[in-house]
Formats: sequence, structure tokens, C-alpha cells
Amino acid sequence: MKTKAKPSAVLFDLDGTLIDTAPDFIRCLNQLRQQHNLEPLAPEHIRRSVSNGARAMVRLGFNLEPEQDGYLHKHTAFLDLYEAGIAEETTLFEGMDTLLRDLEAKKIPWGIVTNKPVRFAAPLITALGLEKRCATLICPDHVTNRKPHPEPLFLACKEINAEPGRAIYVGDHERDIEAGRKAGMYTIAVRYGYIEQPETVDLWQADTIADTVSDLAKLLQ
Repeated sequence: MKTKAKPSAVLFDLDGTLIDTAPDFIRCLNQLRQQHNLEPLAPEHIRRSVSNGARAMVRLGFNLEPEQDGYLHKHTAFLDLYEAGIAEETTLFEGMDTLLRDLEAKKIPWGIVTNKPVRFAAPLITALGLEKRCATLICPDHVTNRKPHPEPLFLACKEINAEPGRAIYVGDHERDIEAGRKAGMYTIAVRYGYIEQPETVDLWQADTIADTVSDLAKLLQ
């Protein structure tokens, strides 16, 4: 969608784009570290890696890779802690509810395409009261290939009868922008998300960049 025509749909990545899950990730990782008699890590140090999921949390918190002894135990323990308190501190980013209501008022369907497993994503959006507002939720469980492959985005469009070439995809990771470009969508990279190196966003080849939710809302108008 290279014109100002009304988009067929607006699709969002979840963590770091639509919702701020970092507080719960920070809480769970430091709780797990405490169980192993380790000092808590600085919240901002953890926050930058949230979009890379539980594997990144275990790497950051315990310097462990999947092939190493002890990794599986800590990975499972982290996910169990997270699932038990899926939305204790998680919220929509400030200003995001207004943005979504504006899309709804204009009859533009919006949905979520995430690499977060449905085990966590579905109860999370329910806890935030988004399950009836969201036109589609696509997780890795629903497809053969996860992002950066475009398959999840194509499936989302199919479910809501939206033309991919007239849809917008919004994300805070390079894989989001790559998936969107491969699907032929207009892509918006959000720099307010969980980005390890914010300066690299300019290299992702997104159609445009939003530094804040307010910037994103203006772009979607």
C-alpha cells in the first residue's frame, strides 16, 4: 500500500509493538534468578531483549544456550512463571487503546501476528480485553513457517478477507519488517519497542518508522 488509500487491515506484532509485556518478563526473570541466589538484573537490560522471547531471557539471565546443561530446566521454569502471571503488569502501550478505537471507528479491521505461542498469546489478549476486538490472532501454532516468513501474514489476511497488498504490518523487530515486505504489505517499524540496537531500525528497509505511539497513530490516520 504505497498510497493513502484506506488500508484493508492493520496487523500488529504483539510484544513491544501493541502491548508492553516487559514488566512481566522482568519480574519473572529476576524471580527465577533469585531462586538461584543471583542478584536481579537491571530492568532496562532485560527490556531490550524481550522481543526475542524465553530463549533470550535464559541466555541473558543465566548465560545458557539451548544445547547446554541446565538450559531446558530454566527455560521451562521461566515459562511456567510467566504463564502463572501472564498479565500481572502487562498493558497496552500508552495511547494504543485510542489508536485501536480509531481504527474500529473507521471500520478498519486490526489483528495480531506474533511469534509468541498461542499458549501465552491467547490468554494474554483475553486478560487485556482484546479478544473480541481483535479480528485475528496468528501464532506459530497456526502455520508451518513463522516470521520472518510471510505465511503468518497471508493467513491473517485470509482470515479477515483483507488484501495483503493493501494491508499494513507494524513491528518492532527486523523479522517483522522482513515478513511484511515479503507479503507485499506497507511496513511500519516502531522504535519504541524492545530493540537491542535502536539505531539499526533505519537499516530494516521499513516503509516508514514511528518513534512513539503518537507517531504511529498519525501515520495510520
